Amino acid sequence: MTPTRKTLLFAAASMTLASTACAGTANDGASAAEESPAAESPVRTGSYGDGTYSAAGSYIPPSNQTEEVDVTLTLEGNVVTSLDVQTSGNNPTSKQYQREFTSGIESQVVGKKLDELNVDKVAGSSLTSSGFNKALDAIRMEAAS
Repeated sequence: MTPTRKTLLFAAASMTLASTACAGTANDGASAAEESPAAESPVRTGSYGDGTYSAAGSYIPPSNQTEEVDVTLTLEGNVVTSLDVQTSGNNPTSKQYQREFTSGIESQVVGKKLDELNVDKVAGSSLTSSGFNKALDAIRMEAAS
């Protein structure tokens, strides 16, 4: 694992801990269906370096087992030109939502400017989107450097 990857994973984990501490762990009656993220990431503006970037984002579904979303994307002129998403699939229900998410995310991301991306719900999966957006935030920080 490269030092940059370790730094990104640490930053993503820190952001997850901070957001969990602020949001609490209340489930508000959610069952097998994923609940919506509490807040959307703000739209950012900036210039990013061309290249391929990777980061991880995590979220906690109703099963209370942390799930991971690993995102690798390529930027050219601030536009996403390719995308690869891998998920952890720790719980059968989460695994189903993650499969649906990964099958529909590419069409919502590739060809769009990185600053315009804030994925809400993809194929019924809102929490996977939350982890994906956390990974995008980490990629934005790295790519802006």
